[in-house]
Amino acid sequence: MAGSTHFLVFLTAAVLLAIAPGPGMLYVLARTFAGGRREGLLSSLGTFFGGMVHVFAAAAGISIILAKSALAFAAVKYLGAAYLCFLGIRMILDARRDERISLTALPRAKNPFLQGILTEVLNPKTALFFLSFIPQFVNHSGGHVFVQFVLLGTISVTLNTAADIIVTLLAGPLGQRIRESARFRRRQRTVTGAIMIGLGTYLAVGESN
Repeated sequence: MAGSTHFLVFLTAAVLLAIAPGPGMLYVLARTFAGGRREGLLSSLGTFFGGMVHVFAAAAGISIILAKSALAFAAVKYLGAAYLCFLGIRMILDARRDERISLTALPRAKNPFLQGILTEVLNPKTALFFLSFIPQFVNHSGGHVFVQFVLLGTISVTLNTAADIIVTLLAGPLGQRIRESARFRRRQRTVTGAIMIGLGTYLAVGESN
């Protein structure tokens, strides 16, 4: 596992990314507005299990890469750091083009839990995020790369789901603000984008594990 400082950086970034309104949170909000709190909670649990599918798949892939070459693993980390910076820049640019979001267009789901799983599993951006984010905090010299990756991935997915559940429970006032306040969304996305750029830069120039 990464050292205490690296883990603190991971935990801070994971918390801040979890509470920033993104596609997953907006999806859960849409499900809550369409079918009520129960549907929102089931959707949140579905996206959790969908996220874990990506975690295990990415963990297996990273383990294979490390078994092949430590140099390849380092390349993945640097590419991942660059990708995080790219996501941060795009998030800041997108914040300037923000428009009013409608969360009432979705019909009620027959099985919101299963739909939540499928929505997350079929989202390639989730896979790319885990492949770029988690490897930065895996200590390949410490062994058990697969276990480290799954543990860190589980923490990240759990934090995301906890944020989604809180949003679902507070869907009235909080959802209204996220939906109607362009300034609120712009600030959230700008701050999150800046954090991702800073994180990617720190991980690229900092000491490698």
